[in-house]
Amino acid sequence: MRSVQPAELTACDREPIHILGTLQPHGFLLALEGPDLRIVQASANLPDQPGCPADEAHGRPLHAVVPEIGAAITGVLTDQLGHDGAAYLGTLTLATGTGPRAYDLAAHRSGALTILEFEESAGEGGAAGSLDSLYPRLRAFIEALHGATKVEALCALLAADIRQLTGFDRALVYRFDRDWNGTVVAEDGNGVLPSYLDLRWPASDIPAQARELYRRNRLRIIPDAAYEPVPILPLMTPSTGEPLDLSQSVLRSVSPVHVEYMRNMGTMASMSVSILVEGVLWGLISCHNKTARRVPLQTRNACDILTQTFALQLAAKERGALSEQRLALGAIQARLLAFMAEEENFVEGFLKHPEDVLALTDAGGAAIVTGQRCHLMGRTPSERQVRGVYEWLSAQHGGEAVHVTDALGEEYPPARTIADTASGLLAISISEKYASYVLWFRPEVVQTVRWGGDPTKATSKDPAGGPDRLHPRKSFETWKETVQGRSLPWSVPEVDTAKDLRAAVLGIVLRRAEELAALTEELQRSNKELEAFSYSVSHDLRAPFRHIVGYAELLRSREGEKFSERGRRYVDTIIEAAFSAGTLVDNLLTFSQMGRNALNRISCDMNQLVEDVRRKMIRDIPLERAIRWQVGPLGRAQADPVMMRLVIENLLSNAIKYTRGRPEAVIEVVREADRDGEAVFCVRDNGVGFDMAYVSKLFGVFQRLHRVEEFEGTGIGLANVRRIVERHGGQVWAEGVLGRGATFHFTLPIR
Repeated sequence: MRSVQPAELTACDREPIHILGTLQPHGFLLALEGPDLRIVQASANLPDQPGCPADEAHGRPLHAVVPEIGAAITGVLTDQLGHDGAAYLGTLTLATGTGPRAYDLAAHRSGALTILEFEESAGEGGAAGSLDSLYPRLRAFIEALHGATKVEALCALLAADIRQLTGFDRALVYRFDRDWNGTVVAEDGNGVLPSYLDLRWPASDIPAQARELYRRNRLRIIPDAAYEPVPILPLMTPSTGEPLDLSQSVLRSVSPVHVEYMRNMGTMASMSVSILVEGVLWGLISCHNKTARRVPLQTRNACDILTQTFALQLAAKERGALSEQRLALGAIQARLLAFMAEEENFVEGFLKHPEDVLALTDAGGAAIVTGQRCHLMGRTPSERQVRGVYEWLSAQHGGEAVHVTDALGEEYPPARTIADTASGLLAISISEKYASYVLWFRPEVVQTVRWGGDPTKATSKDPAGGPDRLHPRKSFETWKETVQGRSLPWSVPEVDTAKDLRAAVLGIVLRRAEELAALTEELQRSNKELEAFSYSVSHDLRAPFRHIVGYAELLRSREGEKFSERGRRYVDTIIEAAFSAGTLVDNLLTFSQMGRNALNRISCDMNQLVEDVRRKMIRDIPLERAIRWQVGPLGRAQADPVMMRLVIENLLSNAIKYTRGRPEAVIEVVREADRDGEAVFCVRDNGVGFDMAYVSKLFGVFQRLHRVEEFEGTGIGLANVRRIVERHGGQVWAEGVLGRGATFHFTLPIR
């Protein structure tokens, strides 16, 4: 064998192995052009033919150089040949200068050229020869495939049958993962070569361009790794000036790197059959022999049939498994959608059924995160850490509907500290406008991977200062690596179900948006009617009440001495009732306007607002009343100061009113612990309190829990409080105990 030069082993992963320009020597090749199949290139080992020496073949038609080629084969070469692989044309005996020789013919297209290859027929060598003798084994194999229930059993059957058919020392089923590392998932051997079962091989062992050739050309054989490559002459095709593309060639020479790889492995012969599942390279059947070994064409074709049958059964089983998983996940998704449809806010459908949310993607934990809220379910990182993931997603992957990774720490380094709960992430965006996500987390699964040699040592330095040399593997001893920071990968059905859920959620949101749009239109119409009503109230009701109060007071001042005591009491009652009615009308107008006035949100100093309101109220409090004020640090909140002043006025005036009669009134205003991006305030008093059984009526219009004779009021103040707080995006609630006081809470956004 010729020596391998270092330059040939440089950048193996970029080597154009389909245009090396050489063949293996167990056959010869002719490149034919035009309708007369004129020979434009030939391998240097083209044998002499009677009446046509090899050195005179170039430029002559095929039938003049190889008269044994009949009309049937010529017809195939000119009319019936495709571009999807080599077509085997049968066996032909040639009268060469050294005597008759049998050749197996294969042909394929290479651009405008027809490539015809003559492979020397191999002896039987103990292996099955004709398809008649192979048929019983093929039939038994297909029956066994149907009986196998798992992929592992299918692979084991294939390895055993391929080795028995070919007689190789070892047959492996080699499966690629998504990163193109390969793992030996099944093996059959006679003990001559070491076992590689369960070992993994790095993607660099079979670089991208080699994988593409495996995909395009299913069968490859190297009978003797010590072969001397045979050049193709001329090297460049005369009509194109380009080297001959041998991607579909049966005899194509292999890369020098691959030959050295075989020697380092201790094998002198190899054969591979590509396993294609739905057109994608799933893996390889890789056969090895310690010594040189030829396998007849018929046997190789049988191996190809076995492998294609295996691939069909494999695809069916994988599709079946995926379909079962999709059905199971679809049932969970349907339940979740039903739960969401029942809730006013679809998020509640998630929060009330965490088991289904986690089962939907087989996750350990989940979170629903928006700019304001963060809801956690199952086993997750802390809220602060989840918010960090959310902010990274929003900044780096904001335009993506779905983001999937089983190694979050590699993409987002801070996640390395939360690997125990969040090594894997599946995220869906549930808003087209805002950064809102459903996040599913998977914990780290620490694995020990057995490599067939150290996967990191693929290059060596050139001492002469040239480029680094990508060398073939020299050691195949088991090398163990502990893989951390990775979760179990997310399956295709899990990701697809998450995508479907996202589409359904967006559909629910869109439908709600349409309903809200219709409701808004109705509200706008109602608001116009309300404005007309408000105008009518302000002009038609307030004026009569003012007249009643005014004339009643005139009657009392000018004619009062003529009235009896009872008559004067009647006039006072008229004045008081008319005044109360006028106040009620004024409060109703304020309540109706509160929903229409625009919010002018600014950062408000809540202590200053409370102090301003308190000072104003103190002026109207009788001097004999004792009130102790306890106002804590309230900080700042985003609010409309005018509206917020009205909230504080209502709450403080209620506290002053309902503590009347206490020897010392205690009124407390404090800020409680913030929650979910909101500030929580509370106003507490030691007044008469209320019965919690009626708390639902407290914030309604005209709803009062005390008689007018005990405490004055119109029943609109707390309704105004609730309306203002809710317009700010907050909430309001109350707690009370009869005779021991009441506490009113309200929230405001911090940002």
